[in-house]
Amino acid sequence: MERAVYLAQLLRRPLVGGDGEVVGRLADVIVRLRGRDYPLVTGLVARVAGREVFLPAEQVADLGAEKITLASPRVDLRHFERREGEVLLRADVLGHRVIDVADAELVRAYDIELRQRPDGWVLTCLDTRRPPRFWGVLAGHAARPDWRDWKSFEPLIGHARSARVRGPFARLGRLKPADLADLLEDANRTESHEILQTVHADPELEADVFEELEPDSQTRLLRERSDTEIAQVIARMRADDAADAINDLPQSRRRPVLDALPAGQRTKVLTLMGFNPSSAGGLMALDVLTMAASSTVAEALRAAGEARTLQPEALTSVYLVGEERRLLGVVTLVELLQADPAARLEDVADRDPVRAGPDTDVEDVALLMTDYNLLTVAVADDEDRVLGVITVDDVLDMVIPQEWRRREPAPHPAHRVAEPGPGDVPHDTPPGS
Repeated sequence: MERAVYLAQLLRRPLVGGDGEVVGRLADVIVRLRGRDYPLVTGLVARVAGREVFLPAEQVADLGAEKITLASPRVDLRHFERREGEVLLRADVLGHRVIDVADAELVRAYDIELRQRPDGWVLTCLDTRRPPRFWGVLAGHAARPDWRDWKSFEPLIGHARSARVRGPFARLGRLKPADLADLLEDANRTESHEILQTVHADPELEADVFEELEPDSQTRLLRERSDTEIAQVIARMRADDAADAINDLPQSRRRPVLDALPAGQRTKVLTLMGFNPSSAGGLMALDVLTMAASSTVAEALRAAGEARTLQPEALTSVYLVGEERRLLGVVTLVELLQADPAARLEDVADRDPVRAGPDTDVEDVALLMTDYNLLTVAVADDEDRVLGVITVDDVLDMVIPQEWRRREPAPHPAHRVAEPGPGDVPHDTPPGS
């Protein structure tokens, strides 16, 4: 049966040579991350004669709760220096927060389980339940650890050279942009920098995450970047979100960021910045799928399928336009899918579509969408020329009260178990049993 030990018990335990002589005491345990496999213990950091030194795993005969037995009492007394890819369990993980990938939240690691396997000692579980405080112990409240599989977490080590060995996404690749944004808003400065370093490997994902951030968090994280770096993120954001992000920057930084944007995005952003941010004009997306009224249903469906640059939320409807983009009608994609492919759009469309003016207040837009059960509403000028389209998610983002966003989230369901990898042993029994 596999034997388990716990880091909190091991720390400061004596290191004993084969002759029983105490050589030093344990200061830390070193592991190397191995992708989907459990991290392997590669050595120990020992405190010997007032200095920290390295002991390779091969020199450790046994890890015991009372003492650590060495195969040889000979110790290299050169000062320990961390090598690339090494993770120190006490310094980097124990007492630090890690990302619970299944629940998309930051939790703290209060203890670490190590198990002896044929290939050596490996890190298998974390205890994420806070132990009882002093008065709780006096009251008889026993500590009930919450041991969870290591593969359920992504560590935030705060060590750049170690972070590189985890790959560009690691377990964070499973999270949605909104989940990553929530993590960033809860993270401290060091944690947020490491999360962003991982997200930065995918520029499109990075832009999506910044779109999901609350304005104060978005501004705080953007202000730490250069004008060119801000422009690189904003260039990939939706134009309406990009305009809001630039408006929230300090006045002195807006023009340099705008100048660094690609011409097309800069034109869109400047157009939207000319409207009140809480008006229909400030909320709208400028890219709209429009077709001539004489087009067929089949042509409209094909155009929708090829409109990969438009945000998906704006593709619920096709707008019919005439000369100078004057609004003539609207037809939803569901109606198109149910119509004769050879039919003309003017024969299946609503020829009196709901529309909003660019100066319409967002509350009035919300009422329009509610009254007419709309997912999108066109924005048109006084001459009925289509300027853009507003999506329901943008309206909700504006009208939901700020205090609602700060409510405690609903309780998470039971923890999901990570998929075991080759050779893994499921943790369906208490550790050490």
